[in-house]
Amino acid sequence: MNILSQPWPWYISGPLIGLMVPLLLIMGNKTFGISSSLRHICAACFPSNITFFQYNWRAQSWNLIFAFGIVLGGFVAGYFFANPNLIELSENAVAELNSLGIKNHEGLFPQELFSLHSLFTLKGFIVMVVGGFFVGFGTRYAGGCTSGHSIMGMSNLQLPSLIATICFFVGGLVMTWFILPFILSL
Repeated sequence: MNILSQPWPWYISGPLIGLMVPLLLIMGNKTFGISSSLRHICAACFPSNITFFQYNWRAQSWNLIFAFGIVLGGFVAGYFFANPNLIELSENAVAELNSLGIKNHEGLFPQELFSLHSLFTLKGFIVMVVGGFFVGFGTRYAGGCTSGHSIMGMSNLQLPSLIATICFFVGGLVMTWFILPFILSL
């Protein structure tokens, strides 16, 4: 059981994720991606005259089961197989976080940014609400999420997925080095 509570090395988890692509293609010509699940949920729960939601969402019900499995797996892993040790950060990472004003860096999500209390601060609102809006908008604008484009689209040699993946990485670098330090200085 110890193997379930420790992070897996890249050479194990990477090929397992990569094997999902041919497995889904072989088992029914399905594509890997998770961002379309919200559209399926909205189409199922809120039938309306919006043409974007008028399609046969039942044909994609396997994707909803897949998304539910991700949520359930995250809950089981976090509740039953949680690693009791704190995440070990390098001294440089700790110094960088301290210079950005993040003093409570124990764990994956700093409390200064990701807590119910911080949601009602300017920094927390910008990071969680505005950032969440941009992630959702960008996913819809790009026609898919990072997993759909970077794993499925690139393995199918699709040029739009390569362009989207490059933009994801450039956006991440810009956010990390320029926008986040500005937000944290507010």
